[in-house]
Amino acid sequence: MNENKRSFIDLGINESCVERLANIGITSPKPVQERIIGEILEGKSVLFQSETGTGKTFAFVLPILEKINPETKNPQAIIVCPTHELCAQIKLEIQKVCDYKVSLCFGGAPIKRQIESLKEKPQFVIGSLERIKELIFLKKLKLNDSKFLVYDEIDRLSQAEERDFSTDLISLMPKDIQFIGCSATVTENAKKVFENALKNLKEDFQIDLITLPKENVLQEKITHWAIFAEQRDKIPTLKSIILAENPEKVLVFTGKLDQVENITQKLKYKKIECEGLHAKTDKVERKSIIDRFRSGKIKILVTSDLSARGLDFPNVTHVIQMDLPSNDDFFIHRAGRTGRANQSGINIVIGDAYEMRKYSRLEKKLKIKVYPKILRGGKIYPADYFQDEIDKKEKGV
Repeated sequence: MNENKRSFIDLGINESCVERLANIGITSPKPVQERIIGEILEGKSVLFQSETGTGKTFAFVLPILEKINPETKNPQAIIVCPTHELCAQIKLEIQKVCDYKVSLCFGGAPIKRQIESLKEKPQFVIGSLERIKELIFLKKLKLNDSKFLVYDEIDRLSQAEERDFSTDLISLMPKDIQFIGCSATVTENAKKVFENALKNLKEDFQIDLITLPKENVLQEKITHWAIFAEQRDKIPTLKSIILAENPEKVLVFTGKLDQVENITQKLKYKKIECEGLHAKTDKVERKSIIDRFRSGKIKILVTSDLSARGLDFPNVTHVIQMDLPSNDDFFIHRAGRTGRANQSGINIVIGDAYEMRKYSRLEKKLKIKVYPKILRGGKIYPADYFQDEIDKKEKGV
């Protein structure tokens, strides 16, 4: 059989799981799943890089499910994520395809409730580095039966503020742990950090870095616009874009935490319904906002970069970036919230002169095509539209 035509059954996934995948509209494996599932089923530790929106979560979840023993008392898979939202999203994905118990364990939520959930003998524990370590030291999370340690968005977990927590947690794992790490961007530094930590755990530890061929989501599925605005005019410009485009679902990104509330309040003042989300949002409110945005009850979500990482919001038609992040990877993750699951989307950067020059350099670096646009009379036009009209009149066309 042609490898490109392999089914989930061919890859070693059981029929019950395949049926449940079909029930949520997934009938054939994506390239990253074809490539990674077999590696994990063979017991290999892997780091893999695949573009945003390509199906990384099921690439590691499905083979792990094949190796779970439902009779075991202690958690068998520990999954670490950099944000609460991504933890909750992975839990939802797991529950779509199996009936195993999943415990969410992250900071900022009552630890007593999490300890109680661990008493229910979950097969999966998903959470933040700090809280998982805390539960281990309290002897509430036992690792005797742990087979898998997964680091999702591994590049974020290798950055300076998280690196020591990440390597410390590895040192607590059983020596035969199978390690899996993934992200849309896996740096050489991330590979080195975790390879060294794992070799401290087991001298002959071997880990492969697998980079999936680009699917050119950023270049082919997403249309990139640039709209000029001075800093003081950015929020009015955002309002005009929303009114002109009337998007079905839009994520508005800002790199400044204090701007989330400012943008939200000013849009609401102009009778544009939206909600804001950032790192300091109350946990209960945050979950409610995400659930409503995911379901479509909220059309416009203004957020800081916490939501750019790994979250899969269905049917996002537009991403609007109120600034250009200093890290190019954040631009990729932001833009990648649209154009997912073979859909198309529009990524709009509202920038001043400095940001437009930076965007031009990014256009060349990422090999994307950026279309300059202007707002006139409540509509969006190509930047050269009116000059073309003048030229036509002058030529008598």
